[in-house]
Amino acid sequence: MAKYLAKRIFYIILTLFIVTTVTFFLMKFMPGTPLTNQAKLSPSQIHQIYKQYGLDKPLWQQYLSYLAGVVHGNFGTSFQFSDQPVSYLIGSRLGPSLTIGGEAMVVGVIIGIIVGSIGAVKQDTWVDTATTIISILGVSIPSFVLAVLLQYYLGLKLRLFPIADWGGFMYTVLPTLALAASPFAETARFMRTEMVDVLSSDYIELAKAKGLNKVGIIYHHALRNSLIPIVTIVGPLAVNIMTGSMVVENIFSIPGIGEQFVKSILTNDYPTIMGLAIVYCAMLCVVLLITDILYGLIDPRIRINK
Repeated sequence: MAKYLAKRIFYIILTLFIVTTVTFFLMKFMPGTPLTNQAKLSPSQIHQIYKQYGLDKPLWQQYLSYLAGVVHGNFGTSFQFSDQPVSYLIGSRLGPSLTIGGEAMVVGVIIGIIVGSIGAVKQDTWVDTATTIISILGVSIPSFVLAVLLQYYLGLKLRLFPIADWGGFMYTVLPTLALAASPFAETARFMRTEMVDVLSSDYIELAKAKGLNKVGIIYHHALRNSLIPIVTIVGPLAVNIMTGSMVVENIFSIPGIGEQFVKSILTNDYPTIMGLAIVYCAMLCVVLLITDILYGLIDPRIRINK
């Protein structure tokens, strides 16, 4: 186990190094600068700003300086917010993003497991058809479209939840529901397909022959074995939540890293864009590592020994 974790941590560090390098040079080769639209600045003022941020140095020096800063958790200074460290901007906005992302994953996966299980148990009935239709709708409707619909009907028309802003649990309900649709639909589809196969397997027939009740067979045998493929898709689902939250946070005016990422792109705030890209990559690597570890917890037959 220790050897496996050390190997995975090495790959995570290598991945972060590659992402940092690629992102840095992509930003440098992008057309325009953060000062492109600052027509009132004189050439001497622009030169002074470049010197302040170290942009007057050769590219290789900028790269090595940035790389050294990243190692110590320093992503530079934001162009959009004067004298504001990027690490502070990300840290202050990480909480709301993790809150709605975590809530969406928990709600989507749990409800998806329940709905998928019901569809499998009620196979080839109207209940199975209804759960399949709901799952297809969850996959087909983009999160930002669902966000607008939830805002209009549940927020504006029925006034059940706040339309936008950030101020407590009630403000997280609508964005959580908008982001939870995708993990719910994917989980329900995978769960239904896998449980149908498990329920038709030989050991389930043997359990029925021994006289075990239906609830016990589903809970102790079918459900546990059907959860393994669900763990496989948790990583990609988490990625969808991360990327989808950018637009959803902007729609609901949530002060998260997704909203900050969109604003940084619009203002060519390169240090913030690079810092957020590294944070997204680190979160993804951690999620994938946790996913692999969960294999051994769900199925004792799986051992992490490589």
